[in-house]
Order: sequence, then C-alpha cells, then structure tokens
Amino acid sequence: MSRPAFFAPLSARTHLLVQFLTIGLMRSVPMVGAFNMSVNTNLAVYWGQNSYGATNPSNTANWQQPISYYCQDDTVDIFPMAFLDEFNTTGGLPSVNLANTCSTSSNGVFPGTQLPNCTFLASNIETCQNAGKIVTISLGGATGSASFADDSEGEAFAQIIWDLFLGGTSSTRPFGDAVLDGIDMDIEGGSQTGFTAFLTTLRQLMNGGSKPYYITAAPQCPYPDAYIGNTINAVPFDAVFVQFYNNYCGLNNYNNPNDWNFATWDNWAKTVSPNPNVKVFIGAPASSSAAGSGYVAASTIATIIQQTMSQYTSFGGVMLWDMSQAYANSRYDISVKNALTGGSGGGTVTTTAATSTTPAKTTVPATLTTTSVPPTTTATATTTPASGSCAGVSAWQSDVAYVGGNQVTYNGNLWTAQWWTYNDLPGGPAGVWVDEGACTTSFATPQFGGQWDAAQATFGIFPAIATETP
Repeated sequence: MSRPAFFAPLSARTHLLVQFLTIGLMRSVPMVGAFNMSVNTNLAVYWGQNSYGATNPSNTANWQQPISYYCQDDTVDIFPMAFLDEFNTTGGLPSVNLANTCSTSSNGVFPGTQLPNCTFLASNIETCQNAGKIVTISLGGATGSASFADDSEGEAFAQIIWDLFLGGTSSTRPFGDAVLDGIDMDIEGGSQTGFTAFLTTLRQLMNGGSKPYYITAAPQCPYPDAYIGNTINAVPFDAVFVQFYNNYCGLNNYNNPNDWNFATWDNWAKTVSPNPNVKVFIGAPASSSAAGSGYVAASTIATIIQQTMSQYTSFGGVMLWDMSQAYANSRYDISVKNALTGGSGGGTVTTTAATSTTPAKTTVPATLTTTSVPPTTTATATTTPASGSCAGVSAWQSDVAYVGGNQVTYNGNLWTAQWWTYNDLPGGPAGVWVDEGACTTSFATPQFGGQWDAAQATFGIFPAIATETP
C-alpha cells in the first residue's frame, strides 16, 4: 500500500515544497516587460544635472538622488544621463559631469584621464535596467564641448564610446561593468562635422552587440535644428526628443498654428528621416524653474499629449527636463505618464501662474490655459538707457541667465537680449544679442548674482553642488 504524499521521502517532499514556493513567487512578483521604442506611451526624463538643486541650494531634500531612486515605479521608461560634456580631454578621452552625483572634482578620475570614477553607479544603473527601463548617456549639453575636426576623428570616437559605455571593454569605464543602452545627442552649438561618420560607425558596433542599442537626439523645436539637423537627416535615429520650450514653438503657444509645429516634425519623421519608424517626443520642462518659457500645467500638457497622440502616428511619448524638477513639482512625471497611458492617480500636481517677462507672440485661446514662466536667475537690477548709453548697465557674465530686454555691456558696446539666454556670448553665433552701439558712458560695476541657473534654452551643465553617497 502506497504512503500519502505527506509521508513521501524527504527529497520528494522538498521537491514539492520548492514547486509550491516557486509558483507562489511567480504569482506575487510582477513580470517586468522589455522596453519597446515602437509604442507611443514612453516617458523619457533626463537625470544627472540636479537642475532643481542648482536653483534651490538650501532645499537639499529635493536635490537629485542616485538614479535607482527614480526606478522604483513604472513611470519613466528612458533615462538619458546628462552629460558627457567634453569629447576630447586628457589622454584623448571624454569627460562626464553628473553634478552632485559624480564629477571629476568630487569623485576623482581614472589616472591619465578626466573621466570621473562613477563605478559606484553601476548597480544603480543595472537596477533600472532590470526594471525594464533603458539608460543612455547624453552627449553635449548647453556648455558642452562637442565637435570633431573631421570624419576620421568621429569614427575613432565611436570606438571610444563603445568601449567606455556600451558593449566594449576598457580599464577606464566610468560606470564599471554596467552596459548602457545607447546614446543621446544633445548638441547645442558648433559644427556637425564628423557626426554622421561617428554615428554610422557606432551603429555598426551596436548592430554587432548582444542586446538592442538606441540612438536619440534632442533638437530644439525650430525646424531644421541648427546644430543637429543635418545629422538627423542622414542617420537613422530611433527617436528625437524635440525641445518644445524656450522658443516661439513652445508648448505655451500650442494653440497658435503659426508657432506650434509638431506637424513639421511628424512630416520630417515620415518623409526625411532615414528611419521611417523614428519616434518624435514632445520635450517639456518638468516645472516652472526648469526652463525660461514653455512650462504648462499638468492638465494642459495632458490635453496636448492626448490630442497629439491621436493626430500623429510618429508620436512616441514625452521627454521631461529633468528628474529633480519633476519630483519637486509634486511628481509632474506621474501626471504626464497618466496622460500617455490613460491612467489616473499618482502625485497631486499644482502649478502657479506667473507673469512672463517676454510678451507672448499671440493670445492663447481659453481652451488651453498655459503658465508663463519667469527666469530663475536674472539681473538683480537692469536699467533701460537710451541707445548707446551704458549708465547703470552691468557687464555680461557667462554664469548669469538673461531674458528678453535685459541689457549688458561687452567689448565697449551696449547689447540687448532678444529672448532668454544663458552663456551665449554677445556677438556670438547664437544671435540672441542685439548690438546697440558703442557705450557713451563708463561701465557700471556688475550687479548680478553668481547663482547657477537651471533653466534650459538648452540643457545646461551645472557644477557639483555636493556629493551624495549612494
């Protein structure tokens, strides 16, 4: 007569117990889905620059946290880490600046390089990847030195990026054994020489890798983009995170068809891009202090998202600048994700209307209420003298943000800003400053504060405010 199963030999009972526990665990732990670029519900949020902390130095509770802190829910799908800000430094290698999390000044460098030792972030990155998210490295930034002398230099740089951050090998990998999921091109100045050669070579390396890799870009909304436009026309990007802020085509002008130009980018995706499946993201500020203009309330961007999603098949989701701003703004990222997925709940988002320092080009209809955004760090006192008179006008400073109408002196002339600007030299290629002529009076002592500004006409580079131990 056979014995009941309970009295089976120990090995059999153990086998049954293991099966029982395994089934229980499978039922209790949700399965993590693989990342999918082809859907239209993805949310990309830049991490690395502690944008909120840059303008709120005393509110350390809301400063940027290690990247894994933001991977504890399913809100964000793509994390571009900002920034690899210099292409060619000591030893012919690039450098990375992650503000208060990791930098050359706070974490030391690999010998003979300017690559900071951020290997403590390896497990953080892998935590996010294991949660079904992709983590990339963003190249450039507002003040980044991102350029090549020729195509051969670009091709050589592709191997460097592959070895330091992706599927290659090197003894100076900033993030240790963590293998990132691709790169982002946030190019805000300079020449595009060598970019096509760089990305073409890098794509070839990616295609031979053991997992999917992605290439994205963050052009500004005026089409074509002056600094990456030719490149995205020549190389098959997977997605573009179009910055719909700090420009006439910003989210605050959504109801003006002469300004809002997502249709132009949709047409580019379908008729110009070498990748017919490229996705176009709406790039947005995550709070009023994240950009000079273009921030809109959570309810407003929800309407914009839903309407754009229904009209354009190239729509891929939303990009936010940046993670610290979103969390400090009552989890603005949750509100955006809910609009993308049709969900509800999450953080309660509150916004405060402010008066814009730059007159709007048009009156926005009442169907969408927008929030105008003041600059976060500007001149403490600015006079408006007669043309050429520099009485009381301060000298231009690279670490101060200016808005339209602000005046400075530079090289003996009076200059007036046409719109929000940061670190754009008067008379430089950005074209933001109008030369009002030679000064007729002596220069005043600078009256500007030295606080760093988090607003992004571009995505900025901020100094390491503090180092947090992960």
